[in-house]
Amino acid sequence: MSETCCGPNRDQGAQSAPMNTDASRQGEQRVSDQVHIGAEASNTRVIKFAEIPAGVFLMGNSRGDGYEADGESAVHEVSVNAFSIGATVITNAQFAAFVSDTRYVTEAEIFGWSFVFAGHLPDDFEETRGVIGTEWWRQVYGATWFSPEGPHSNIETRSDHPVVHISWSDAEAFCKWSGTRLPTEAEWEYAARGGLVGKAFPWGDDLEPDGEHRMNVFQGDFPAQDSGADGFTGTATVRSFAPNGFGLYETTGNVWEWCSDYFGQDYYRASESVDPQGPASGTHRVMRGGSFLCHASYCRRYRVDARSSNTPDTSVGHLGFRVVALSP
Repeated sequence: MSETCCGPNRDQGAQSAPMNTDASRQGEQRVSDQVHIGAEASNTRVIKFAEIPAGVFLMGNSRGDGYEADGESAVHEVSVNAFSIGATVITNAQFAAFVSDTRYVTEAEIFGWSFVFAGHLPDDFEETRGVIGTEWWRQVYGATWFSPEGPHSNIETRSDHPVVHISWSDAEAFCKWSGTRLPTEAEWEYAARGGLVGKAFPWGDDLEPDGEHRMNVFQGDFPAQDSGADGFTGTATVRSFAPNGFGLYETTGNVWEWCSDYFGQDYYRASESVDPQGPASGTHRVMRGGSFLCHASYCRRYRVDARSSNTPDTSVGHLGFRVVALSP
């Protein structure tokens, strides 16, 4: 599987990027700059959960329209216990509350850079390094969760957008603070399907039923021009599209979502049948759901059964997370 298609990893930009040893001091300053986001947003500390009933489902892709190399075609029956999962991904406002409370510094800040889609950079932006083969990914110094396109940007009008430039390790830190955890890959797919069986999307198999856009993905000529026909050319506010049958919003498109599991290309063939937790070890963590950059011309991973992965220290401008409530 080539994760570069869905997002480059930290190693692809690290060779010439020095660590930002001053990050903690800079972090204290930026926390004070961002506190008002959390203060003005209602219920920033309250995560609204959808209750997912226990059940059995067929995990994987039986339609033949996926990627064999991702291991998604090994369809297998999985049983999951009941759980509660965030109705939306974690937002900028919610992450700002976490940072305000803990003074946490993300890995993007520590490394001093993160990956940004070239189409979101202004024409006069300073020269950046691209990822070989997917040059639309640029290594941008100063790109962080609170400056998603680099130092010239901010999130003052994006409090209800998904927080991005979040590594798996950052997501874990948020979970410890909020008393939650990341979903397993099996929980994520079961919840994302919304009760439908074997369908590509949370609403069925048709990408745009009767011409209606049901999710935030790239429209137009990728990567040159996003027409924004679905209403967005970057992240969308959470709850922009109708929820699935379980009450979850944007489980496909918008932003990729971290899961707790290590990624194993062949894991489905040896998976446990009851509440599988993923491989015991690995180098990459699972991410699911696709993003606003998914386009059929190069990557059709905006499906509920599509799989991808990345290294746990990687941060990208289209990657976030949702959480699961801890069992009482």
